[in-house]
Amino acid sequence: MNSIVLNNISKSYKNVQAVKNVSFNVEVGELFGLIGPDGAGKTTIFRILTSLLLADSGSATLMNFDVVKDFRNVRNIIGYMPGRFSLYQDLSVEENLSFFATVFGTTIEENYDLIKDIYIQIEPFKKRLAGKLSGGMKQKLALSCALIHKPEILILDEPTTGVDAVSRKEFWEMLKRLKQKGITILVSTPYMDEAEICDRVALLQNGEVMQIDTPLNITKQFHKLLFAVKTDNMYLLINNLREYHDTFSVYPFGQIVHYTSISNSNNLADLNVFLEKKGHKNIEIKAIEPNIEDCFMALMTTSQKNNA
Repeated sequence: MNSIVLNNISKSYKNVQAVKNVSFNVEVGELFGLIGPDGAGKTTIFRILTSLLLADSGSATLMNFDVVKDFRNVRNIIGYMPGRFSLYQDLSVEENLSFFATVFGTTIEENYDLIKDIYIQIEPFKKRLAGKLSGGMKQKLALSCALIHKPEILILDEPTTGVDAVSRKEFWEMLKRLKQKGITILVSTPYMDEAEICDRVALLQNGEVMQIDTPLNITKQFHKLLFAVKTDNMYLLINNLREYHDTFSVYPFGQIVHYTSISNSNNLADLNVFLEKKGHKNIEIKAIEPNIEDCFMALMTTSQKNNA
């Protein structure tokens, strides 16, 4: 059964088309990720789904409620956590949570079991003003407020942006536990490593869906041999690899460069010689397995080459 259904949703802002004929379904109880960089259209899609913005064309339903005709029903069944911290910063932790519970006609006590695992971590600071919380604590408070009315669908717009690595990990552990309670979760993120935690993902770029599948299936469809390349001069390495006659793609990944060739050959002796002639030392080239980010970049590269 589908919890969320989008059919050919499009939205433009003046001359900029933010979303272009986007369609996807999210099943009940699924953890579904919208993955893409800033400007990919993730926030616009979320605002349309939460009835905060009207699409130019297309339709969307949440639990069979139309986001336009049945917007009141939609707002009752969703918990929404926008990208920017939007709670009342001059109210305390407890006051914010109590306010959101009251808006939905419930109390903290009535649904405490649902938020207990999250709220217990910030409860010792319940008298502190929300504006005085750390990034990770703000995140937990926002999620508690989104959950306090026991929604059927949780919509989270880049919830881990700007928080530390430990808080990011803790947050995704919380989402896994919420999924086990049967809550449908739609989450967006620019972090490709978080995509691998989702049941399925939609890869977005420039308002268009490039691919929808499980993270495992997406990485299985990476058809080129992938190599990690490293030398003593990483900046020069990137430029030189882009000059090489057999190069298909070159992308920096931390302290290494991910490289694919046009010929898709595993014989890289010529490349090694080429780099030596360019003055590189301590050359390391090894085959590696692709991740979601590699697949995303490959889809972008293919699209750019097809449109060139």
